[in-house]
Parts: sequence; structure tokens; C-alpha cells
Amino acid sequence: MTSFQENICSAMQPLANDSAAIAMRAYQRDQFEFLGVAAPARRAATMPLIKQLKPASASVLITEAQGLWALPQREYQYIAVDLLARHVRTLSGANIPALLDLALQKSWWETVDALVKVIGSIVRADKAQQSQMDAALHHPDFWIRRIAMLHQLGWKDETDVIRLQTYARQLAPETEFFIRKAIGWALREYAWHNPAAIRVFLAEMGGQLSPLSRKEAAKHL
Repeated sequence: MTSFQENICSAMQPLANDSAAIAMRAYQRDQFEFLGVAAPARRAATMPLIKQLKPASASVLITEAQGLWALPQREYQYIAVDLLARHVRTLSGANIPALLDLALQKSWWETVDALVKVIGSIVRADKAQQSQMDAALHHPDFWIRRIAMLHQLGWKDETDVIRLQTYARQLAPETEFFIRKAIGWALREYAWHNPAAIRVFLAEMGGQLSPLSRKEAAKHL
């Protein structure tokens, strides 16, 4: 464990709350252990340490995140994402495979969706990296396919609309809840910026989209 990780643990352990941990574990279907530290307290305790860390390279940043990810309590995975998000400009497309690997460990929606924001920031800064998302769309693990579907969230006029619609079309036959939800979310997000385009796409797709995807996509139209 590096000194940074030790400092993070030292900041978190005094805040542990057993009763809160039980409730948090139940909310996540008893899949993970928790310290029982709520997000505001977690960030107050660890963000100064995250800000102080000046990673000399992306490899150092990834190593620190991987070390936190390996710790048993779920809060440490959240801190790892906070760390990556804070120093995202240090990262590049070369680091996307390592980030996708993190998404495959202890996978659940909250860490996967947090990593979407980190990966999306990298790809937004270097659109050539969308080729990695094209490959991720065909990954055997649905969490990675979800990341591909969601990576353009919040891009507004920078959104590659053809790619967005192509991804939705390719994933439309899937029955996995988290994929169907992601399709609707991605389309709904872009609909805030360009509702006409999403109306046309929904009409074109018709019954090819699941009711869940259509409902989510059309929620604010």
C-alpha cells in the first residue's frame, strides 16, 4: 500500500459507522462491504488528500486508483473514481483499457457510471479515442457495452449523433436491463440539446427499441 493509500485509509477509518454500513450494504443488495461513510463526509475527509496528490504520470494515477479499488470496503472504489476525475487531464486514451478493467472489477451501476464520466472526459478531449468505444460496444461484458453507450453524456453539440444512434440501434435487441436503461438515458440526454433528432430516431426505430428505452428517451420530449 502506498503512502497515499495509507493516508486515505487513515482519514476514512475514524468515520466508520456500523449501522450506516449495514444500510448501505443492503441498498447495494449485500454485494459489497461498507465503512458506512456518507458521500459528503467521505469527500470532506479525502478531497484535500486527492488535491494534494500531484501524479507525476498517468501510470502513477492508475496505480493509486487500482490500489484503492483492491480494498474491500466500497467507499474506497468511490474515492478511486474521485481521484481519477480530479486528475483526469493527466490521463489519455492509452489509459482507457486500464479504466475499463476497473469497471470489470466489483461491477455495479454506481462505479460503472462514475467511470463513464472519466472515460467520457478523455474521449471528449481526443475524439480519435472513440474507436475504443466502438470496440467496447462489442465487449462480452454488458457493463463495458453500457460505458460505450453512455460515453457521450453531456457532450451536447459535440455529440457524434450518428455514432449515438448507431450504438442505440446495435444494442436495441439486448434484454439486459442496464443496457436498455442506458440506451434511453443516452438518447434522453441528447434530446435536451436536440429534441427533433431524437423524435425522428424514435419514430424510425419504432418497436425495435424496448418499451423501457423508449420511455426513458421520450421522458422530456
